[in-house]
Amino acid sequence: MASPMKNLLSELDRYTQSFRLFLERSTEHQSMQEFVEKQLPDIVASIGNGKSTINVLSVGSGAGEMDLQILSKIRARYPGVTINNDVIEPSASQISKYKEHVAQASNLENIKFTWHKETANEYESRMNAEKKTKKWDFIHMIQMLYYVKDIPATLRYFHSLLEPQAKLLIILVSGKSGWETLWRKYSSSFPLEGFCSFISSADLPRMLDSTGMKYQLYELPSHLDITSCFIEGDKDGELLLDFLTETIDFTKTAPPELKRQVLEELRKPGCSEIRDGKVFFNSSLGIIVVEP
Repeated sequence: MASPMKNLLSELDRYTQSFRLFLERSTEHQSMQEFVEKQLPDIVASIGNGKSTINVLSVGSGAGEMDLQILSKIRARYPGVTINNDVIEPSASQISKYKEHVAQASNLENIKFTWHKETANEYESRMNAEKKTKKWDFIHMIQMLYYVKDIPATLRYFHSLLEPQAKLLIILVSGKSGWETLWRKYSSSFPLEGFCSFISSADLPRMLDSTGMKYQLYELPSHLDITSCFIEGDKDGELLLDFLTETIDFTKTAPPELKRQVLEELRKPGCSEIRDGKVFFNSSLGIIVVEP
């Protein structure tokens, strides 16, 4: 009999809802903000040298919170220079949120936004169909490589769009995180349906080395409070479990044995640590900066 488990991405609204709760309960954006504050200025220090316009491509931008922080650092490094920021994002509700964030922000003079409601693969296909190869000074792919079918091909394509002084910034879950432990063990039991594949920062060096790309790796500690996942009937806990397993209504649709094993795994030291009676999932990130 066909499994009733369905991939979370087949209902974008529920995915977005669970993702926003994840951001609320985790230190992910704070960790990224710290990286943007401390390390990003050096990374973007020469991307716009001698240019009157800087072209930035954001692939899988979500609601744009991190995009705006990244842009503020590029703008601070190159005051007065026009920045064209193109956004590739398949979710209409995320684009709508992104536009709200832009409308509310006060420091975006000289930045022009263009939104494309499409996936990374659709962007590539459209550019190829139009016989266009637009080059970029900075490309970033934050937490989105899980959703492309052919990761090495996607990396090669976007790397080929870099200007000589450009950088490609990739953020993924860390190979040392709880995601690595949970997904290496159980991804074959989750309903992937061709939507995504599990990848962590531990997989990227092999892919990049095989193409001869030069890169730097950074580790960003981050954690997620998953205490509510262990409270029967807790709505937030159910949503977080959906996000952790990429499954719609995991609590209700997963076979009881799988649910038991996953909840048990989530409490183990390989995934989480228990502090003051709360369970904190290790959601550390890996950052890879690729040279042209």
